[in-house]
Amino acid sequence: MKRLLNCTSSEMVNMTKEELKQSILACEGRTVMTETVVAIPPLLGDLTNAELAVSFGSDMVLLNVFDCNNPQIMGLPETNEPIKLLKKLIGRPVGCNLEPIDEDAKMMESRQKISSGRHATKETFIKAKELGFDFICLTGNPGTGVSNASIEKAIQLAKEYFGGMIIAGKMHSSGIDEELVDLVSIERFIDAGADIILMPAVYTVPGLSEEEVRNACKLIKSKGALSLSSIGTSQEGSDEATIREIALVNKRCGIDIQHIGDAGWCGIALPENIMALSIAIRGKRWTYHKMASSINR
Repeated sequence: MKRLLNCTSSEMVNMTKEELKQSILACEGRTVMTETVVAIPPLLGDLTNAELAVSFGSDMVLLNVFDCNNPQIMGLPETNEPIKLLKKLIGRPVGCNLEPIDEDAKMMESRQKISSGRHATKETFIKAKELGFDFICLTGNPGTGVSNASIEKAIQLAKEYFGGMIIAGKMHSSGIDEELVDLVSIERFIDAGADIILMPAVYTVPGLSEEEVRNACKLIKSKGALSLSSIGTSQEGSDEATIREIALVNKRCGIDIQHIGDAGWCGIALPENIMALSIAIRGKRWTYHKMASSINR
């Protein structure tokens, strides 16, 4: 099994779930995931934000606000198979957010309603599989009301109906006041079938310490899962020095995948911040290699 660092586009898009997971593990904390919004005009107009993200060094692309019942990606040529076409254009594993809404949870803010095609349900898991997604991310956008309990239930359902890699966890509160890095919940997520545990990056949410994330990473690794730190607090639109500091402290914690969110401009992080994150965790050599490698390899 080759490291994701060394893989060509054709190798990456044809990996099984198990191969992709092992390939990420072998990179030793040098994997970049970029999240992009697909429901608004992209930054470059006639190119998808996913294409832009990959051109600046991203290894994996996570689609936000993707509706499995209305599978549209702004900037993508008209097609009946949007995910297959996108993977052909970028040569990278592609996933989407699906949100396990907890209708009974006590909210800290007004609840934001989302379409049924964005909910984490049996029907959307089946559609995500049919569309060709490599992974799904069970998490919550701001104010939608996703809880740790609802994520656990969704993992069990996704394990049965999706079949690809499952990412689970919260980037921020999603409108519910509860622990974001909770070791008990993490263990339950993995036992339910999660392959990757998502948590906020150190320096992105108030009060989250390096020690807490390090301890979570140790638990996750001991149970055979991978860890993902997320910049999901609009700091993807901050300066490059901030991105570098976040990247290095989370690598020191033991994070396997570093995610950068979509709130820069037009549904994508500032492109130079994607590159800054990549350079910080793996240097210019591998960053330029990713940027220059042809999708036809």
